[in-house]
Amino acid sequence: MSLHCIEIQVRFADTDAVGHINNAAFASWSELARLRFLEESGNTPVNFILAHLSIDYRRQVDYADAVQVESHVAAIGNSSFTMAQRVLANGALAAEIKSVIVAFDYAAQRSVPISPPFRAWLASRM
Repeated sequence: MSLHCIEIQVRFADTDAVGHINNAAFASWSELARLRFLEESGNTPVNFILAHLSIDYRRQVDYADAVQVESHVAAIGNSSFTMAQRVLANGALAAEIKSVIVAFDYAAQRSVPISPPFRAWLASRM
């Protein structure tokens, strides 16, 4: 498995009234990691659309924690692929995230097949 990892700069705006990270911040962190991942492929991220996002929270995260998001490709379909991500806080698992990303033609408003070169790149990240 080929992991892509980014460090997250936790912002004060990510916290709730008692200093814990709000659950919505995890979706933003996941998005940032997905975009950085896609940028490495050489494809323009605007050619994709998020179709599904699920988050399983495993532990609380505090403002002072060091946070990382690890990502890898879990599955590849005809026009979509699934990313699996793990949010780590101080090295401990804080959340597991699954995202389904679809290759999308915005002009036609429909999904399109994943190109062979991008499919090969995705396969190398499984």
